[in-house]
Amino acid sequence: MKIYRLLGLAALALPLSLQANPEAERKVFQDYYIKKFSSVDYQDFGNGAYALDEVARANWEAIEEFPPYEIVLEDGQQLFETPFKNGKTYADCFPNGGIGIKQNYPYFDAASAQVRTLEQDINACREKNAEKPYKWKKGKLAAIGAYMAYTSRGNKINVMIPDDPKALAAYEAGKKFFYSKRGQLNFACADCHIGSSGSRIRSEVLSTALGQVSHFPVYRAKWGEMGTLHRRYAGCNKQVRAKPFKPQSEQYRNLEYFHTYMSNGIEINGPGARK
Repeated sequence: MKIYRLLGLAALALPLSLQANPEAERKVFQDYYIKKFSSVDYQDFGNGAYALDEVARANWEAIEEFPPYEIVLEDGQQLFETPFKNGKTYADCFPNGGIGIKQNYPYFDAASAQVRTLEQDINACREKNAEKPYKWKKGKLAAIGAYMAYTSRGNKINVMIPDDPKALAAYEAGKKFFYSKRGQLNFACADCHIGSSGSRIRSEVLSTALGQVSHFPVYRAKWGEMGTLHRRYAGCNKQVRAKPFKPQSEQYRNLEYFHTYMSNGIEINGPGARK
């Protein structure tokens, strides 16, 4: 397929200076899905498999009338607004007081020469204010992230790749992860969510990679709670029988950078509810 030729493993062998422009790659990436699923509205890709399966969508829409994450949202808002012991709040750490900014994450931080995620900045805010950091995959961190995502609903994903070789290297590393096969099943992210997107694995429809990040953090019925994107990455690695990386590892942060950049223009609709 054209998208594999332009974005896949063949490109990974090229020297960095010869690799394609990220914006050109994003256009090819998105055009692939727009053509493959021509009846799907562009913004509907943010609804994952529910954009592709009418029966599953009807069930999901019924769940969203009384979403299971409502209490988590309330908890997240309370945590976000409750002052630290020193009197400051999360609002003091973020642009615009932390409201409506989820669409700008992750971002490349020139000072550390690494990708920064929202979860990292939440915990960095805590440590800056002499508070202990939260655990990465769920719990209070996911609740705060869910609230911040909720305040960003309707804002379009707008991840930037600055004109910096290190930023491009992080993007390329994330792309390599996305297209590289791993685990005993020898699957790549792209195998399920590009080539097989719209197909079924047992009773489940495989979602498109386009828009996948828009609804995180997510409440999964399987978990019975809210979880972060990196928790889901780890779960996917386990499903292909590969050893997962730690949440907020460089590998997953770079993957998130590429994965999210590919969905630029899709509206944030998190937190979401999934099976």
